[in-house]
Amino acid sequence: MAKQLGGRRYAQALFELAVQQDRAEQWAEELGYLAQVMQDAEFNAFLRHAEVPLERKISAIATVLPEIDPLVRNLGALLVTRGAVNTAGDVAVGYNRLLDERLGRQPVTVTSAVALETAELERIRQFVGNLIQQEVVVTTRVDASILGGIIIQIGDRLLDGSTRSKLEGLRKTLRSEAVAGQG
Repeated sequence: MAKQLGGRRYAQALFELAVQQDRAEQWAEELGYLAQVMQDAEFNAFLRHAEVPLERKISAIATVLPEIDPLVRNLGALLVTRGAVNTAGDVAVGYNRLLDERLGRQPVTVTSAVALETAELERIRQFVGNLIQQEVVVTTRVDASILGGIIIQIGDRLLDGSTRSKLEGLRKTLRSEAVAGQG
């Protein structure tokens, strides 16, 4: 929880700076690169290694990501300095939520048993966009355990059209009818 809270605070501070400088969307992309690099297993181990001098770690970030905005790179250095390297992903997620909120976009997660085709994803995006009257940003997940169909998560709402949930509903109905028939 503390890690998430810290990530949210860093995201909020960086987002406010980005908005002031009219670079919110640019920094979202660059923050994504920073988080991806800092989450790389080998680089992450290097950044967290106690015997590597702090200056060398900060220099490594500048060397690996010379093209990103210095303020975004400074966030990486700050995370290293504070021993919060593993919060980089949380910062990126929090930042993107703030950006989506500012731009009126709704993140939606679509889970399916198999990878969906581009045309199917577009139909889902349009359906959900019409349903909630907002621009929709779709993230996909593949989970074979749902057997078939899809699950759409829109914020805290869940539209479960999975085969697994339908089979579970059928199982509950059959059990309740069997119990009712015995009584």
